[in-house]
Amino acid sequence: MTKFCRKNFWVFAALVLTACSQAPKAPTTNTTTAQAAPKPTVTVPQPVSGQTAFWEMYKSAYAWSKDVQPLTLASKEMQGFKSEGGNSPLWTATFASASQGQARTFTYSIVPTSVLSKGVNIGGPIRWSGPTREVMPFQTSDFTADSTAAFAAAAADGQAWLEKNPGKSPTLTLGSNARFVSPVWYVMWGNKKSGYAAFVSATSGKVIHPN
Repeated sequence: MTKFCRKNFWVFAALVLTACSQAPKAPTTNTTTAQAAPKPTVTVPQPVSGQTAFWEMYKSAYAWSKDVQPLTLASKEMQGFKSEGGNSPLWTATFASASQGQARTFTYSIVPTSVLSKGVNIGGPIRWSGPTREVMPFQTSDFTADSTAAFAAAAADGQAWLEKNPGKSPTLTLGSNARFVSPVWYVMWGNKKSGYAAFVSATSGKVIHPN
């Protein structure tokens, strides 16, 4: 073997040994563990107080007519939800406009139904000829005691009856008539014949015992 060939041979051998001595590189892997996407939080709609529903409906009523005055506000039952502590899943309010000679009933629902959308629903206009002794408009400034306060006051007043008749949910109706100087809540458990009812001032939040 010539000197030149021997030199090339050793160079080649050195390259082969160097290549063999290097450990094969492990395939690159992503060591970052993929985080599972957070599950969306499911919020169950909750019944709301009378004032919460009232002011939402009032905004729609005011957009209809700038001189609207409230006539009534009432809680309603809804299948699948329980009214508790003066809160309800469904509320209705009637507003009147003297300039238009009309009244409208608005409904506030915490969920959509087959006949209602979620939020405020506006009924068609009906003729309104003005206040009567039984149904009189009231000022929103006199409506300071929420349905929850009315419920608490009425429940305390009727504690003895409620202890004998547990598990009943009341209906709450707000309105004004000639018997009272300011709007009142009418809170009733059961019915007029065999239930319990109380009048609660919507201004003071105290039970009223009319003569």
